[in-house]
Amino acid sequence: MREAQRPPPSRPVTPLKVLVCGASGFLGRAICTRLSRAGHQVIRGVRQARRPDDMAIDFRTDTTVDHWRGRLDGIQVVVNAVGIIAETRDSPFDALHHRGPAALFAACVEAGVARIIQISALGADTGTSAYFRSKHAADQALMRLPIAWQILRPSLVHGSDGASATLLRQLASLPLLPVPALGSARFQPVQVDDVAEAVLRAMDPHQPAGQQIDVVGATRVSFGRMLAHYRHGMGLAPTRPLPVPAPVMALAARLGGAIPGVPLNPDTWRMLQAGNTGDPTALTRLLGRPPRGIAGFIPPAQAETLRGRALAAWRTPLLRYTLAFVWLATAWVSLAVHPRDASLALLAGVGLEGAGAVAALHAAVVLDLAMGLACLFRPSRRLWCLQAALVLGYTAIIALALPAFLSHPFGPVLKNLPILAILLILMSEPQPWTT
Repeated sequence: MREAQRPPPSRPVTPLKVLVCGASGFLGRAICTRLSRAGHQVIRGVRQARRPDDMAIDFRTDTTVDHWRGRLDGIQVVVNAVGIIAETRDSPFDALHHRGPAALFAACVEAGVARIIQISALGADTGTSAYFRSKHAADQALMRLPIAWQILRPSLVHGSDGASATLLRQLASLPLLPVPALGSARFQPVQVDDVAEAVLRAMDPHQPAGQQIDVVGATRVSFGRMLAHYRHGMGLAPTRPLPVPAPVMALAARLGGAIPGVPLNPDTWRMLQAGNTGDPTALTRLLGRPPRGIAGFIPPAQAETLRGRALAAWRTPLLRYTLAFVWLATAWVSLAVHPRDASLALLAGVGLEGAGAVAALHAAVVLDLAMGLACLFRPSRRLWCLQAALVLGYTAIIALALPAFLSHPFGPVLKNLPILAILLILMSEPQPWTT
């Protein structure tokens, strides 16, 4: 029987002073935690310094060597983990991924930094998107310098608080799995702890310099199988795929491209179509063990928490916007669709006639409109309580003054029960809004 591969024996750690750029990001936080746990002194490169171990950096503006002079004194290793997936006017790819890092790398040579670890992206050397081109330009700038370097090129990175993994778990938690038409495209997601461990080991001065390493997981899967693995890991029952035609995805990407910061845009759609896989051999050699496979990404202890987050991510907006539609549609029907005489006849049943009935009808329209707009723009626990009180009030008035509606075959009063259930759920959800 072949003996299981074991990590190489660990050498005594010589504490190093390490600057991690992008330390407040998903990858940066994991890297800082792993390096600190290994005994290194970590300086956190962040946009706004708030802690004694923070260094204020901004790749949007720090794009010349002069910006970096004097800031790298005593730094022995620099890790660049700055990265965005969708650019904006204030945060362009060229500045954050290329010109800022290139200036930092050149300043590292002047300052005598011993080694640079560049977190690039899998596919940067062959991709044609603006994202890939900017990453590749920084890689090329680093490779031309007389300094020891390692370039790590991660695939999709999974972690409990990672943006891409969070989005994938949300999609995986839907009643049907939305699977875009990607043909033969395959993906090789990697666990964030493996990326952080790779950075730690790449810092080792005994590691040969000048390596470009594909940081990929052990499992190569289609997009649909990737979602199925996440669904299983969260403890959700299997479900059917919902194919999304390529033209629909292309249209959604075009619309997303018009909205700054939206992750689906024409570039990311082309990247999805191309897939994202690599050879794990070099990473296995660096780690001293194979990287984790996707089946082990979600530990059983995290399944319930991640499942709850994924469900809440689409459940709460769905309930909120559905409720907004009900209020707004009711206002429109009352104002412009339902016959005015029929509405006034209903109000006569509760004792309102003439000018009083007309005023009550208009007031109800305004109130419904206000409730719908508040769902969209001013959601809060107070609003849900107010709406529940209104629904209960309407129900009581109808039950007392118009009892025939209680036995109506369309159940107009009974439909208030699911509305109240929706409001109860919204009241119970964590509120990211003003309360």
